[in-house]
Amino acid sequence: MSINKINIPELKWFILLFLLTTLFLLLGYSVSRAYINKVSFENDIINKALSNEDSVFSISSITYFSSASCDSEINSNTSLKLKNLYQYTDIALFISPINENELTYKNTLKNVYIDNIHITNGPKEGTADIYFKSIKDFTKPIFISENKITDSLTFNITSESEADLSTPVLYNNCANPIIISYINKNIKENFTLPDASEQIVYDGSLLKRCGITLSSIKSNLSFDIHITNNENENFICPIYLDIPLELSNGSSIYDGKILKKDLAKYLFYKFN
Repeated sequence: MSINKINIPELKWFILLFLLTTLFLLLGYSVSRAYINKVSFENDIINKALSNEDSVFSISSITYFSSASCDSEINSNTSLKLKNLYQYTDIALFISPINENELTYKNTLKNVYIDNIHITNGPKEGTADIYFKSIKDFTKPIFISENKITDSLTFNITSESEADLSTPVLYNNCANPIIISYINKNIKENFTLPDASEQIVYDGSLLKRCGITLSSIKSNLSFDIHITNNENENFICPIYLDIPLELSNGSSIYDGKILKKDLAKYLFYKFN
């Protein structure tokens, strides 16, 4: 009885062919899935664009105010220390009905809330949080602990001529903006100023005096705004914001403060 010997070169070629075939099948599957995902994404965009024709709300403008401050200062005979150096940006988002000529059940507010809040791409120094802010405190370094937003923020909707805007309240005709504040705390917790003889100005110039680079505190903020109108139709608007620390004209928060108005229109997408 004879035993057939295995041809090693042929076996190697067989294994190589098997591996190549498997690789091509996997690549083919990946390409097909990518194509399916691409088509699905395009269809989703088309559907949103079509549904957007029924949208009745937009963010017509966003106003930012950025500055900095600190909680307190510690004096001694030879030095001056700052406690909790922080940077903050107040943000006012103005909701507008697409058709403002006539207010109806369709273009007035019934329910509004924000959620899906994320702080991304920073900051490298400090700890960032989001707060609701009263309109009377816009631009002021005032942050009330009860107003800190953790998961979501729901607004009370009113049709009264006067309302307590120190609480989360929106007029149903979109007369007042949503106001939130981004604050990056403890950028420096106890910092000795290199030149204590100069008068302290509690604004963005503190960042420069304390050697804080703008790149170390830059950040992005995203969240979703949800609206239900008085016809019980639901709308959503994803918001993505860069915390402004510099302006195109060359000015920056180092100058003390910056004010920026963004007229880009964010549209609300209808869904049910």
